[in-house]
Amino acid sequence: MLTLRPATARGLADHGWLVSRHTFSFADYYDPAHMGFRSLRVINEDRVAPDRGFGTHGHRDMEIVSYVLEGQLGHKDSIGTGSVIRPGDVQRMSAGTGVRHSEMNPSKAEPVHFLQIWLMPSKAGIAPSYEQKTFSEADKRGRLKLVASSDGRDGSVTIHTDASLYAGLFGPGESAELELAPGRHAWVQVARGDIEVNGQKLVEGDGAALSEETRLSLRNGTDSEVLVFDLA
Repeated sequence: MLTLRPATARGLADHGWLVSRHTFSFADYYDPAHMGFRSLRVINEDRVAPDRGFGTHGHRDMEIVSYVLEGQLGHKDSIGTGSVIRPGDVQRMSAGTGVRHSEMNPSKAEPVHFLQIWLMPSKAGIAPSYEQKTFSEADKRGRLKLVASSDGRDGSVTIHTDASLYAGLFGPGESAELELAPGRHAWVQVARGDIEVNGQKLVEGDGAALSEETRLSLRNGTDSEVLVFDLA
């Protein structure tokens, strides 16, 4: 069963310097029918103006993944990490017992466009930690590349929850499939372009929940970038 979450149905927060689309309930946007999917709690599509960003703030007991589509995102946190995240990078911050951080657009001229993703951890109270890795376009072209997993396999970043995150780039004639084990679920998020998911067309910003399916099929993409979550 595939359940579509259309891009146009998402919540919207427009603060001028920040325009954010919320797939699930977040901050002032509340929809009891869309509180998350399995352990996936937040997918925000954020566009941040040059030289602006999120000042220092705190989190606890959440796995936070940032995926930059355009521009660059500066990160600083209370565990001593300072980095810049660019397209191709996957950043994971485990908030655990508590961490404070800021996310700023360091460019004076260009906006940053990125997805901020939160997943519920399998266990509360772990030590805060940070990880960042780069995955090339070739890694993701015409396939689903594992970029985050519970065991860090295949060079992915480690998330502390029973989930696997894949990223793929698809053009005309390119396709990929993902087997779903019994009892597993999937969420597909189209970051850019459009693509067919199990025969149904999804466009940029759309999401889809899959349950009681044995296979996920992606094909007929139009310069698309797609994230796929395999969830317990």
